[in-house]
Amino acid sequence: MTTGVPAMFQRHNPDVLSCIANLSNDEVFTPPELANQMLDALERAWADSHNGANVWADSTVTFLDPFTKSGVFLREIVSRLIKGLEDEFEDLQARVDHILTRQVFGIGITRLTSLLARRSVYCSKYANGSHSVASSFDTEEGNIWFERTEHSWEKRKKVQRVHSTTGITEVVEDPGTGRCRYCGAQESAFNRDVELETHAYAFTHTDDIKARVAELFGADMQFDVIIGNPPYQMSDGGHGNSAAAIYPDFVDTARRLEPRYLTMVIPSRWFSGGKGVNEFRDSMLSDRRIRSIDDFLSASDVFPGVGLKGGVCYFLWDRDHPGDCQVRTHFKGLDAAPLERPLLELGANIFVRFNTGISILRKVAEAEGASTGSVALPQESRFDQLVSSSKPFGLRTFFRGKSLAESDDLTVYQNGGTSYIERSAITTGLGLIDYWKVFVGSAAPGTGNRDSYPHRVLSTPFLGAPGSICSETYLCVGPFDSERIARNVHSYLRCRFTRLLILLHKATQHTSRKVYSFVPVQDFEHSWTDEMLYEKYGLTNEEIKFIESMVRPMELGGE
Repeated sequence: MTTGVPAMFQRHNPDVLSCIANLSNDEVFTPPELANQMLDALERAWADSHNGANVWADSTVTFLDPFTKSGVFLREIVSRLIKGLEDEFEDLQARVDHILTRQVFGIGITRLTSLLARRSVYCSKYANGSHSVASSFDTEEGNIWFERTEHSWEKRKKVQRVHSTTGITEVVEDPGTGRCRYCGAQESAFNRDVELETHAYAFTHTDDIKARVAELFGADMQFDVIIGNPPYQMSDGGHGNSAAAIYPDFVDTARRLEPRYLTMVIPSRWFSGGKGVNEFRDSMLSDRRIRSIDDFLSASDVFPGVGLKGGVCYFLWDRDHPGDCQVRTHFKGLDAAPLERPLLELGANIFVRFNTGISILRKVAEAEGASTGSVALPQESRFDQLVSSSKPFGLRTFFRGKSLAESDDLTVYQNGGTSYIERSAITTGLGLIDYWKVFVGSAAPGTGNRDSYPHRVLSTPFLGAPGSICSETYLCVGPFDSERIARNVHSYLRCRFTRLLILLHKATQHTSRKVYSFVPVQDFEHSWTDEMLYEKYGLTNEEIKFIESMVRPMELGGE
């Protein structure tokens, strides 16, 4: 009897799945190295909860990748099962047939990627083809399913139209103006002809995922493990490259299937930001079945060549063993020590990304009068109360004022320099105009790699004299009665300590008022330095080293 592993499932150098280019923004292929890290984490979790048992030696365990692209997860699972089931299935062909027909399943996201996944898993784009390593399939798709799925359009605009035959004016729906009820896709962009992909994903375009899975794979199917790398976003018809996150839909749908284990790789921006993910963040942070998170500060460490800012993470969800979450941070091959902790710290409404940041936040909050163990500052101590909302004076980013000032005109700090505007034209932020203030960018500097550390965190703040305002390019901190107080606030914002507290609440380059909520108000009768702040809050050498590894110095007049 043959007991060796087929050539397809042996290690190759180079491995073709580590070399292929991504097809589109939603088809970001997972490198084999990352897939195997996730499978290693699954293996450890299974052993911990099954008295040391090997998940790959269990012929009853079922696996689903519900949005397979290259097929890398399924391929690596098959490779491990082939080795793990040697004792149970001595005959290699019988072993392979059992694994491919009874244990490993996938749902393609496009026709092309479904063919690619079958090629990776079955060694043939047709599961029942002459080159397939499986000998028991009757269909071309095998257990990697794909059929074109259509969006379900709703909320079309109503328009009046004169009927061409009767001449009667009637109210009808305007084609092309709707949105998909499942994913929010814009009809004008995604109502496509049969030659093009709809990007309507079968896994999330259903009201009853359990019934849908039963329809695809059999009524008695209950998956033990769901694993994969879902599509991340879809254009929502907004300005420029505006896109809505869709990965939360895949995570939520997978949780409704109630597998024993769920592991996915998704953008890390859900920790504290991200467009349209507030409800998802709340559900994740309150879900104690998330037992580990591996966070990669730079997405390029995981997906070379992919411009995904804010990093990525993969999590492991364990249905039957809730508890605290083990958090690991990875950056450029340097892995911080893991820490088991609650996803939602006392007093926080976001996930605090850095383990060392937790101890710093607790020290700051306690020194400002918060309860022991909380990271939340008392309301009266929060610096965000001094920070304006976006558009503090009602002027958009693209505002351009007059080049020459007239009597009583206000100076406007705008994108690209300064201009002037009549005082009477401003109706917002009137209580700030005639006081000293500090202006700070509403986004971090646009140059360089935002996934590199140490960060600047903020654009360089600058003073605003009475009679000055700003466009949406800046936020306004104030008002202050004197230039001296404003300068002391300015010195505080330049401190690395202050900017680290902002970074702990900041998921993207954008810097809204809420990211200042971990920053305490100080006595601004005098200026501040990092050394003074380190001493005030009793930081350890390790905590100081962490701050200075994460945040760049910011000197007066430049970087």
